[in-house]
Amino acid sequence: MNFTVTSQGRQFDRLALMYLGDTEVWRTSTAEPTPDPGIRWVYLKDMTQYLYFWKTPQKVIFDLGNLVDDTYTGSFNTTLTATFFTSDVETEAAPPSDLIIPISKRRGADDAVSQFTLPLENATNTLASFPRNARRAVFSVSANGQADEEFWWSNVLQSDAFAFNESGGEWPGYSPFREVQVLIDGTIAGVQWPFPVIFTGGVVPGLHRPVAGIDAFDLREHEIDITAFLPLLCDGEEHTFTIRIAGLDDDGKSSVVVTETVNDSWYVTGKIFVWLDDDEDSITTGDAPTIEASPLAITLSSKLGQTSNGTNETLTYTTQVKRSFTTSGRVVTQRSSHDVSWTQTLSYLNKGYIWDFGANQVTDLLLEGSDQTSGPASYRADYRYPIFANTTSSVSEQGNLTLEASLTQGLRLRVWGSAVFPTGLEAFGRRGGDGGSLLDSSKKGTAYFYQYGDGSSSTGFGNSSQVFTFGTTGAGDSDDGGGEELFFRDVATANATILHDHVRVAGRRAEGGHGGSAGPGAMLFAGAPAGGGTGPRVFMGRGGADMV
Repeated sequence: MNFTVTSQGRQFDRLALMYLGDTEVWRTSTAEPTPDPGIRWVYLKDMTQYLYFWKTPQKVIFDLGNLVDDTYTGSFNTTLTATFFTSDVETEAAPPSDLIIPISKRRGADDAVSQFTLPLENATNTLASFPRNARRAVFSVSANGQADEEFWWSNVLQSDAFAFNESGGEWPGYSPFREVQVLIDGTIAGVQWPFPVIFTGGVVPGLHRPVAGIDAFDLREHEIDITAFLPLLCDGEEHTFTIRIAGLDDDGKSSVVVTETVNDSWYVTGKIFVWLDDDEDSITTGDAPTIEASPLAITLSSKLGQTSNGTNETLTYTTQVKRSFTTSGRVVTQRSSHDVSWTQTLSYLNKGYIWDFGANQVTDLLLEGSDQTSGPASYRADYRYPIFANTTSSVSEQGNLTLEASLTQGLRLRVWGSAVFPTGLEAFGRRGGDGGSLLDSSKKGTAYFYQYGDGSSSTGFGNSSQVFTFGTTGAGDSDDGGGEELFFRDVATANATILHDHVRVAGRRAEGGHGGSAGPGAMLFAGAPAGGGTGPRVFMGRGGADMV
């Protein structure tokens, strides 16, 4: 898919979801536009994993909400095209599935969007029957926070939500930890600890012009292998599939519980990729899955600093969570009988500090995880998501708002084996050998934002740099296990001017052809909405029910 967009004027970033009927197949977002002559961007999305849909006519629903008025003048002129290739692509290791089952609101027949909005809705589908000749099944979940949950990673503990109520109002709580849970018949089958996506207006907008945040244009989905559940699912009875978002609720003392609800709101959908046996009359059997799910290991700490008159001035808090999860069983299919398993090991550490009566905040987060499946289809993914954000804000007596921020964010993803989604190595044939793909990206920047009290004008400055590496990785755990760099890019910008753009392809230098010094002018941005809060929350709640 080729998604090409042009826009000019003043506008917030907007979320967009693409469906084929009831099934979400892509989630993206927009850049914030600039004044005349505006901006243009192109995103290319590999859709090979949806080959099941492309074999028959499909209804395409592409939902991009926006609000255009006298203040926010930017509209999005979009073009979406599909290109089909007939040349052979080596997919023996991970062939596209034979069937895809949506877990969504299923409103495609009404030309409507099909995502669930949590916690307002119950994200559950009941399937009257599951294909009984299934030999492999993977559940893919797509979830990201909006409004009060857009910056979930910077939330505070529930016991501290009102710590700065007198000076800055209530802070979103339920902790800065989130877990996306996938349940089959009410039992957890796997989890996702979400990547902290920062959209192009997030924290301070100048951080993202012209380099968008990691994953902002392609919100990755997380795959959970549910093959061990096939002896249960293939029994001919109805079964339920549920997506739930969990946080933490503490009392500030010794009690903490995992919640089944969070703040508004999360957009979630799911789908099940199913591989079938050749014989439509065959029935998959085996043992009921064995689930080893230890309770979340949670460690919380919190300390308030007060002035001499007892007013809360500072807050230091730490959230640490660990989880291990395994499902296993024996699956008997048309041609084989084999043991299968799905194992997840995850760790999360978030250190936060808030000072100046809630006006300033530092967040230092590291999320690491490993997923692995064993059986006829072998798959493993290791991932690491660090983020460091330092944001200060102030409001003058005239109501003028000033924001400053520094932000560093990273994504390290290694994938081996039968991944549902393309790893990027498909175009290189067997280049990966016994290894897999390695994607490593780090972005850092600083930015300044100023807005007049009446909201009539807002300006800012910013600089950013990003280093991106993609290639193969060895078969082992070590980073130097025989991998090969296939693509490298190093970009630095200041005030929307590209300072350097260095590119290597397969180890050979290929200059991006950009350069020059930063321009002297300030950038113009969409203003912060009234009542948006402090720190990184200033740009929350954009549009809401008024989006059209």
